[in-house]
Amino acid sequence: MGCADVVPGVSGGTMAFILGIYEELIESIRVLATPRVLGPLFRFDIAELLKVVRWKFLGCLLFGILTAVLSLAKVLEHALNGYPVYVWSFFFGLVLASVFTVSKRLEKWTTGVVVLLVVGTVAAYLIVGMVPLQTPEEAWFLFLSGALAICAMILPGISGSFILVVLGKYEYVLHAVNERDLVTLLIVACGCAVGLVAFAQILGWFLRHFHGWTLALLIGFMVGSLRKIWPWKETVRTILDRHGHEIPAEQINFLPDHLGAEVGIAFVLLLVGFGVVLMLDRIGHREATMDQIPLKG
Repeated sequence: MGCADVVPGVSGGTMAFILGIYEELIESIRVLATPRVLGPLFRFDIAELLKVVRWKFLGCLLFGILTAVLSLAKVLEHALNGYPVYVWSFFFGLVLASVFTVSKRLEKWTTGVVVLLVVGTVAAYLIVGMVPLQTPEEAWFLFLSGALAICAMILPGISGSFILVVLGKYEYVLHAVNERDLVTLLIVACGCAVGLVAFAQILGWFLRHFHGWTLALLIGFMVGSLRKIWPWKETVRTILDRHGHEIPAEQINFLPDHLGAEVGIAFVLLLVGFGVVLMLDRIGHREATMDQIPLKG
């Protein structure tokens, strides 16, 4: 999830779906703002708090995400600058396979499911095509950017990093990560914490009461996001960032006009990404099946 969150166009929520932990993640976050947690928290009843909060799950997940972000930010930044086609090909395979595996969880293909899948696809397709904005760098906007980005980050298909790109804050935050600018990171992290807990309440409610419809909408988000992570792009318009460097403002996707080494390697990486998801899905399904087998003795 941490690797995906660093790349603009790939959602950490998609990775959670692929790994089979999405609904557990949403429920674990949702509980943090309920009386079951707030009561013991205000009473400083640590023992009761640890019984309610899924601290092992959330702690391991947060540690893994932070480790990936802090250790791989420069690597992925270099890879995206030097080998964008290969990076996007691998992630395209990941997301494409996740659409296939997650769609198997839909129990029925009703009219409502199809409509919401189309709505999610169109919404994500339009969002990922938005043009980056020039925005302020004050603390309040960094807080707001973190809150909006984290909401997108837990939605499959809509990348939190890309929301930062649209808000004109991706490079700013990535620079803060690489330079260990703790003040900026703390402001963004506070926004993330508030946005995450608040949005998880809404998403958790929909998953409990309209599971099939919500799942269809989330799958649609993943389908629509394929527009952003298509490997071959042409930049038709750029804007200047705060350092005076040109960054893409508008890009169009195209098909390569000849089959060369680049296309071959990209296709192999796409298949590798696709295969990784199928393997993870098979492992997750096998472990879930083993958990349901009663133990003898």
